[in-house]
Amino acid sequence: MTLNAFLSLLNGAGVTISVSLAGIALGVPFGLALALLRWQRVPLLAPLATVYVSLLRSTPAVTLCLLIFFALPVIGIEIDALSAAVATLALNTAAFNCEIWRSGLMNFSRDQIEAARTFGMSGPLTFRRIIFPQLWRTCLPSLVNEMTLLIKSSTAIAVIGVAEITRAAIRIGAQTYDPLPPMLVATGIYIVLVLVFVGLQRFTERVYGHAGGAA
Repeated sequence: MTLNAFLSLLNGAGVTISVSLAGIALGVPFGLALALLRWQRVPLLAPLATVYVSLLRSTPAVTLCLLIFFALPVIGIEIDALSAAVATLALNTAAFNCEIWRSGLMNFSRDQIEAARTFGMSGPLTFRRIIFPQLWRTCLPSLVNEMTLLIKSSTAIAVIGVAEITRAAIRIGAQTYDPLPPMLVATGIYIVLVLVFVGLQRFTERVYGHAGGAA
């Protein structure tokens, strides 16, 4: 495999990383917002959140990507391929993140919430000071697992022409008539990306574990 081909794969890796990180940055807090709506059983909004999660979890990422890219212009919303890719990953991962956050909220000790209310803490303050610091630590392993799945499912965005890792590998293989080397390199890049996320998770858990023990 030539140097130019390898650089093309690295460029595809850069696209995958940037789009995935953007999807994660949008999807994680959106998923938390959906989980809070369902946990608090907010009238009208909670059922809508439930329907959203059910629909998005059952919709393949490729189908969602095509729907966003081709359907939005029909209703007058122009969107480029890169924005459609970010929207696809964000909306997709938000549905799965919602279930992760909601599971953590459902298992959260009600005694702590009642104690906070006894001391006159408001709902938002209770969430910020009592619930969330414990919630994110509990949900972190599952969230990181979902992030790694998002990176691997980012291949779906190639269907609208975004040159991520897999699309770059396929193009190189078509040009050289030897698809195995670029696919092996692409696989290696995916493995490195996943290992980085897992390593960050373990580092974060170790740091906050030490901090909790010191406290």
